[in-house]
Amino acid sequence: MSNPGDFAYTVKQQADIVRIIGDYIKLKKAGAQNYSGLCPFHGEKTPSFSVHATRQFYHCFGCGVSGDVFSFIQKIENITFPESVRMVAQKLGIPLPKASYATEGEAKEARQRGQLLDVHERAVAFFQECLRRPEGARAREYLTDRGLNEEMIARFRIGFAPDSGFLLRDRLKQDFPEDLLRESGLFSWKEDVGRQVSGVGPQQNRIPRSPRIDKGEERNENNDARTDDGGGSSPRSDVRGPTPASMYSKFRNRVMFPISSEAGKVIAFTGRTLAADEKSGPKYLNSPETPIYSKSKVLFNLDIAKEWIKKFDYAILVEGQMDCISVYAAGFQNVIASSGTAFTELQAKLLGRFSKNVVVNFDPDTAGAKATERTLGLLVEEEFQIKVLTLEQGFDPDLYIRRKGKEAYGAALKTSQKYFDYLIERARAQFPIRSGEGKDKAVKYLLPHVQRVPSRIMRDELAQEIAQKLGIDSPVLRQELRQVAVTRSAGSVKASAEAQVTDAEKILIRALASARQIQPGGEHLSARDGAEEEFDPARQARFVLQSEGLHRGLATESLAETLLNDSRLNAGAEFADVISDVLEVPATETDRRMLALILLKEDEELTAALLERAVWALRRIHLRRRLEQVQSKLQSLGAGADLREKIALSEEAKRIGLALRDPGLAEAV
Repeated sequence: MSNPGDFAYTVKQQADIVRIIGDYIKLKKAGAQNYSGLCPFHGEKTPSFSVHATRQFYHCFGCGVSGDVFSFIQKIENITFPESVRMVAQKLGIPLPKASYATEGEAKEARQRGQLLDVHERAVAFFQECLRRPEGARAREYLTDRGLNEEMIARFRIGFAPDSGFLLRDRLKQDFPEDLLRESGLFSWKEDVGRQVSGVGPQQNRIPRSPRIDKGEERNENNDARTDDGGGSSPRSDVRGPTPASMYSKFRNRVMFPISSEAGKVIAFTGRTLAADEKSGPKYLNSPETPIYSKSKVLFNLDIAKEWIKKFDYAILVEGQMDCISVYAAGFQNVIASSGTAFTELQAKLLGRFSKNVVVNFDPDTAGAKATERTLGLLVEEEFQIKVLTLEQGFDPDLYIRRKGKEAYGAALKTSQKYFDYLIERARAQFPIRSGEGKDKAVKYLLPHVQRVPSRIMRDELAQEIAQKLGIDSPVLRQELRQVAVTRSAGSVKASAEAQVTDAEKILIRALASARQIQPGGEHLSARDGAEEEFDPARQARFVLQSEGLHRGLATESLAETLLNDSRLNAGAEFADVISDVLEVPATETDRRMLALILLKEDEELTAALLERAVWALRRIHLRRRLEQVQSKLQSLGAGADLREKIALSEEAKRIGLALRDPGLAEAV
């Protein structure tokens, strides 16, 4: 918990948690001060993640995670608390103090990530500088031929890696240690003489003039070849690292496309070769995975496109960087690419934070069609609303726009097919459905896609649609198709329903959690000229519950007891400053979820009149329960029971009945 005077406290006071979290997920207004969206920390189909604007906290009713703006940034960026404070401060434009960390290990990791980001930023500037030089003429010609103007080149920070193994290394080694440069993924190295270095292949024994060919591969811009992933993992630290003479640039004679994180920080590169000889290596060479880059978790251009995706409520998904840049330059800014890897489940979840609507526009060749099918499967399981844009044979999005223009691409976008219409067409094209064998193969091709659909009703409807479009008239085959389609191997797990809580209980819980600040010296002051407050809901609620026990026997009893006994709230700490701690009070998981639910639905202002009505409502509940107990005891008394006991119980029942008819008498009972 941050304290007044701390830098974190200052930042938190100025932070708008809705705006900051809204940069990472799409939030929709769900109440006076409440916003909701899909939780970025676990897979879910319907929004259970809530953010409270005035309380400045978030809570997910699906996975139970909760906290403040710092804990959100810390968790989603996988960084330390000090780093999260600094990142929020940077977003707000607040000058940064010197960083401090809890442990030396935490500080070391943070320093390494920060230095790697600095290395990549310096590399971007170097590549951009080289593009402007005379030796960058061929790269500039290539980009012009691809239809990119200076504005787009600058927008995507495209550069050129010269055909030298040493220029970038010599530029960076002046300011960064060699072990850090090795971790950056920008360099390769050869073995020291007479020494085998773990993880370094035989091709690293020399320094070639053209890019080497490593093991990993990836699809190229025409989707008919694969490209390098940069050689996999780096050698481990248990062996001596490369010397200045042995380390050389991984990217040479290539047009360089920076890959940025969701926050807009450059974390990796893709280099497109300009050489045509067989020694030039793969057409597209990608950075290996590093401490700041995991290719399965990154979508190219998401840092730029995410606001447009939220605005238009759909994304255009393409394969390569050039496709993405061309579509963006044509005016469709909500475009992203799955560069560096086949589309992954993590990327599907990442995209789903901004919109659940997507148009998939992969290349129409065989490899592109297979990639589309794999991608559709992942998107279907995440319950996206999917359309497929299939361009003419031989045209990827980049070439289509250059040859036919942006208007033609926009028109094609409007004719995108529903994803299952696309798959049924694929099945009809691959299998001769005029024969029973062909129909059987077509059904087997489609069934795995059908079974990925979470909704049983949708699966049943799709089965009927398949039977109709494939001309399946056999009742046996139709029944078998429906039976398999509506049955899924994995059942969905539903979250348990929240406990039912009365409105009066919710108001009292809100009041307990609204502890006002107590000034030093014990004086209870308001924010208005230091005058004594007329109404303090927390103090009033504590007094009533402690003196009358109105919470006993209710669904919120244990939660109310926890808040009544919480030392921080009883000490009068400012609730807005400790809300993340309040959601971590020493209570059961059910109580914590209940507390978050109540606080996130507080649409009515806490006034003296509202609290008074809630107290009276709880008194009536208390009286009705007492009346039921008295009446039950009277009925259980036999003929030989003590007459005085019967009279006492009867009189008590009468007093309770009068009190229930006149709530003003409740306190006298």
